[in-house]
Amino acid sequence: MNQTITIRSAFGIVFLSILTAFLVGGVVMGFALSAPEPSKEFLTYISFFIGQGAMVLPLFYYLSSRKKSIVKSLRLHPVSSNTIIHTIVLALGFSVISDELSRLIELVLPAPEYILDLGGILSPSNPLAFLIMILAFTVIAPIGEELLFRGFLQTFLEKHWKDTTRAVLVTSLFFALIHLNPYWAIQIYILGVVLGYLAWRTNSVYPAFIFHGILNAIALLLGINPENSSSFYLWNGHVALWILFPALILVYLGFKGINRKRIQT
Repeated sequence: MNQTITIRSAFGIVFLSILTAFLVGGVVMGFALSAPEPSKEFLTYISFFIGQGAMVLPLFYYLSSRKKSIVKSLRLHPVSSNTIIHTIVLALGFSVISDELSRLIELVLPAPEYILDLGGILSPSNPLAFLIMILAFTVIAPIGEELLFRGFLQTFLEKHWKDTTRAVLVTSLFFALIHLNPYWAIQIYILGVVLGYLAWRTNSVYPAFIFHGILNAIALLLGINPENSSSFYLWNGHVALWILFPALILVYLGFKGINRKRIQT
């Protein structure tokens, strides 16, 4: 029997999915803390990898147990190659704009110690651990988070409230909150709004997968070796104008291409 999903159960499954990610990842992290030093680093990244992967299990179980279409419920509709290209263009430009926004915020609110320590966390010495980290941040996390937020929650809220703007803004708020990172809350919220717009405009979560993955990959690259980008990418501690202006053009072209067509539901 196909059962109707209530707003309480929709938010409940999101909470349960996030809790599952933390619990499963936490169990593996527990093994990492008691493991010998050579294995500790590897298990630490494995904990994030497995935790992010486990996040969608309650969601899939919930939908399948209620005989809901996975494709429709999670917006897994195919998109054209042009949409993919414009999504990539938009992501490349937006990643630069987002980086500069972070640098401007840092002028007002200096980065806390845990942010400054990210370079070390994102530089595992074990090659296999490094590969696991790359896959976790650029593939597993974007897919899991987008299925849960833009695929499931936003799609449900759009239909339930019949107000796309409200659905995007509320979904983005929850997306920012679950990251538990107050210092990056503004950037994450803006990212959520852009991802929500992409999912709605294309009626598909695939562009959100791509966009989110590219942003994470570039953020990871800048976080691992920030000094390697300073000579050409930065100017007086900010993104250089010869990088920033082309990025703005890419954002414009990306949005222009995405806005050309709205796939009907």
